[in-house]
Amino acid sequence: MSLGVVMLVHDALHRAEQLARHWSINGCPVVLHVDTRVAQSDYDQFEQSLSDLENVRFCKRHRCEWGTWSLVAASQSASELMLESFPDVRHVMLVSGSCLPLRPVAEMVSYLDARPQTNFIESAATEDVPWTVGGLDKERFTLRFPFSWRRHRRLFDRYVRLQRRLGFKRKIPSGIVPHLGSQWWCLTRQTLSAILQDPDRAVYDRYFRRVWIPDESYYQTLVRRYSTNIESRSLTLSKFDFQGKPHIFYDDHLQLLRRSDCFVARKVWTHASKLYASFLSDELNVATEAEPNPGKIDRIFAKAVEQRTKGRPGLVMQSRFPNEGWENGTTTSPYTIFEGFADLFEDFEAWLQRTVGGRVHGHLYAKDQAHFAGNEPVCFGALSNAAKLRDYNPQAFLTNLIWNTKGEHQCFQFGPRDNQAISWTVAKDPKAQINVISGAWAVPLFHSNQNFLDIRRKAARLQRIENEHIGALRSDFARARVRIWTLAEFVLYPMEPLQEVIDEIAPRHSTRLTEAPKMVALGGFGQFLQNLKNQGMHPYLMGDFPAGHDPVAAPHPHSKPYLVK
Repeated sequence: MSLGVVMLVHDALHRAEQLARHWSINGCPVVLHVDTRVAQSDYDQFEQSLSDLENVRFCKRHRCEWGTWSLVAASQSASELMLESFPDVRHVMLVSGSCLPLRPVAEMVSYLDARPQTNFIESAATEDVPWTVGGLDKERFTLRFPFSWRRHRRLFDRYVRLQRRLGFKRKIPSGIVPHLGSQWWCLTRQTLSAILQDPDRAVYDRYFRRVWIPDESYYQTLVRRYSTNIESRSLTLSKFDFQGKPHIFYDDHLQLLRRSDCFVARKVWTHASKLYASFLSDELNVATEAEPNPGKIDRIFAKAVEQRTKGRPGLVMQSRFPNEGWENGTTTSPYTIFEGFADLFEDFEAWLQRTVGGRVHGHLYAKDQAHFAGNEPVCFGALSNAAKLRDYNPQAFLTNLIWNTKGEHQCFQFGPRDNQAISWTVAKDPKAQINVISGAWAVPLFHSNQNFLDIRRKAARLQRIENEHIGALRSDFARARVRIWTLAEFVLYPMEPLQEVIDEIAPRHSTRLTEAPKMVALGGFGQFLQNLKNQGMHPYLMGDFPAGHDPVAAPHPHSKPYLVK
């Protein structure tokens, strides 16, 4: 026998029994550590189920918890029993109860026999480790961690902050340089015994008891003291997602695991019966003599991470929502926003729908409700027009609307009277096409029969809101296709910007406009703006409307002269 297996078990005892028996009958002695949180009756039954195997032992039990010294203590107890009980073992491999052999055990033994002095353990200096996610790298060796990160998170964080504020730093024992790596290793007998029998072991154990996640640094650091023949890689395939959580392998990963050529895989789902039946069957296990190469499947895992963190444009998923910036684009398809057009032109929405053939909504973010095309109470995807439901998450409302209607260009109206919660959302959305006639909101006020003092107050508020919105559209963070005209310049030459907008919405079906939609009457509008100035307000977003002069639209070369009546 040249390979001994140390197995850490805390649940799924029936699978652990199956795995231990597989290792044992293939000539590998097994020492099991069973967490003390497993009930004594279950432990006794588990021990009895393996009593017929002469090369299986059970070591002293510890209460194990993630990120604490207890996991190292469990591996120490099991390793000491392995070295004591089986003197012929040349390599000792640490696995868990969810580690599944992927290739014949005899092939792995032959692989290790050809490398009798090689230690397989991932061991990298802290400054070279890129995989610490949401945790500590160098500080895990210089601070103290007496509290459980999982059970006492608040105490853990407070104590870390206190040590940082006080400038506390632990002294690293002389003769060691901290290294990090995978918990799952395969060490030679000489190296493992040197670690466990070192005269200074008490010093190292006392130090690592207060290191965070010591099972990923204890052996990885000390192995550098006793061996120079180190392959800094694990023989166990263990993949982690972007949050540092291990990937779990299921039955549909069968071909993926075979393609990896790795000897052992972790972490395999307890109920993946197909995987256990396939890889633990001597009939189906065929020797490949291939070098373990987890890089073969790295591309698939990288794609899985990308799909989880980005996904398809405009598709919100539980794994990413509501983390801002995790979506692969806010929306899935181009859409167009018109600001001020419905204020300047009569029945603009009907004219636009006739012209482009798309779906044209009213003000989707109006205070009273979402004005869907055709005044429908519900849009695709069961989106209600209720303002309360829409305003619960205005950004998700837009995302869902565009996703549910993909393949059909959506157009809607927006202005300073609407809910402004999506102002920055649309500004940063590269799928958005935003057309603004600044100051057009003043036209309805001009035609309203209100007291001028009320009109002035409303005009000042609307101008302030639109100015902030335009600031977002013109910011360095804006990615939308934005066009902004002042009201004065637009009414003089309406055909050219309208033609440009129509060509963008429906480039394949657009035709040369021969007639613009009917513009509302603007006679006296210049004097109206002058009156606002006289009342102390400066209406700067409308452009230059000379007082006493009505705006006149310039004639289009292919249409009759278009005049504002």
